[in-house]
Amino acid sequence: MAISKYQRRLRIRRSIRKKISGEADNPRLSVYKSNTAIYAQLIDDTKGHTLVHASSVELSEDKKKNINIDDSKKVGLSLAERAKASGIEKVVFDRSGYRYHGKVKALAEGAREGGLKF
Repeated sequence: MAISKYQRRLRIRRSIRKKISGEADNPRLSVYKSNTAIYAQLIDDTKGHTLVHASSVELSEDKKKNINIDDSKKVGLSLAERAKASGIEKVVFDRSGYRYHGKVKALAEGAREGGLKF
């Protein structure tokens, strides 16, 4: 029996999480994509705390149904700006099983343009 897209993504996500972990000085940048929004947060895995977060929901002026690549880039820039204010410059990127393509790639590039290093 074939596995679903969701189960496949979770299996990939587990294999990624075995290899990476975030600390207070080098947190994990975790990405979540829904059908209508994209979310990113910096996580300290040793304490289990979210240090900084950003989403397309809080950045959009109008409540549109879907996001595009430009919105994802803005989320990355916003996250980098908030991280700089918190004194975070270096992160570990966790794509959460999504392909490094399209919106996820745009978010990462936006974070890099904002000054985060990974």
